[in-house]
Amino acid sequence: MRLEGLISIAPHLLKRLERFQCLTVAHPRLLVARDQLMDVIDGSLPGSLILVLGPTGVGKTTLRYKLEQFLMEQMAGVLAADPGRLPFVSVEATVPEASRFRWRDYFAQFLASAREPLVERKVLLNQDQAPTNTTMTGSQLEHSAVQLLRYRRPAAVFIDEAQHLARVASGRRLIDQLDVIKSMANRTQTTHILLGTYELLAFRNLSGQLSRRSVDLHFPRYRAESGEDVQIFKNILLTFQNQFPTVESPDLIKQWEFLYERSVGCVGILKEWLMRAAVSALKSASNTVTQQHLEKTALSISQCEKILAEAREGESRLTENEESRLHFRKALGLQPKATSRESSPAPTDAKLPKPVKRRRVGQRSPTRDPVGRKMVAHG
Repeated sequence: MRLEGLISIAPHLLKRLERFQCLTVAHPRLLVARDQLMDVIDGSLPGSLILVLGPTGVGKTTLRYKLEQFLMEQMAGVLAADPGRLPFVSVEATVPEASRFRWRDYFAQFLASAREPLVERKVLLNQDQAPTNTTMTGSQLEHSAVQLLRYRRPAAVFIDEAQHLARVASGRRLIDQLDVIKSMANRTQTTHILLGTYELLAFRNLSGQLSRRSVDLHFPRYRAESGEDVQIFKNILLTFQNQFPTVESPDLIKQWEFLYERSVGCVGILKEWLMRAAVSALKSASNTVTQQHLEKTALSISQCEKILAEAREGESRLTENEESRLHFRKALGLQPKATSRESSPAPTDAKLPKPVKRRRVGQRSPTRDPVGRKMVAHG
């Protein structure tokens, strides 16, 4: 959100609003995703692809910022000894007005984000090494990007909004899109991290080779069905409440259900919403954010329904159940594992039928003979 045009807000309140905009809450989902992603970066083979999936507004861009900061701190000594190295390269996969992804635009943006000098002035060389005035094509910009990764050796490449890669041009297959990224990662031995919505699920199993080289990392929302998630969500609200830029702090905990409802449990959506509500309150000279400010700036029910539907579909597709596992074992030719009922031993107190002992013909049945009496023989 651009704050430069808010001339109606007092300068001291505008500074507080700017601080609130830069506030990042280190909530558990974010920290877990950060640690998992660092473990995958450290443990994966060079040239691997990592897909970070989650609903829109869950905080994937904030996660990227956290990883970038962590990499800069971790590589401080290496960068001081080798100024030519880069800790990372970050690029956003944008979609032009034609709603069609173009690799030439991507590689030009890639080189610019890595601060490659004279990106717009690069020219072709003919066989005599004489410069021409022809603008570089997409494949030539790709070659420049590959050379940059080989010589600048970043620890990782972050591609934000990577679901836009699925906006393929006419005649191009979806697998060809990801093959370009895989080829770059393989040729430069650089780990590529694709952050995006559940639309990235379309890339998961395009081929066996891609499946082998890819790692999935799920960054989920907070769910109201979990009591632990609800408590964490309230703690996040308390942090925002204590840092709120208005003169008086609002009671966000009291309205947690409404705040959860219109954020769908996504902290990124919540933060953007609270920023809009704070601007609305400050522009109206209100001392705090009221219910009216929150309702005025909240997403509509239809918008939230769309976000929730996409989130639930993505969550279900990432969930592996026992039925799918048994089906896979059968396809491998493995016997399905016994269920708990089949594998559990019989109870020790169960009454089993006694074995029947068969006697020879004419053999007397075992009985107790009377004691102290004379046996009378019957003729």
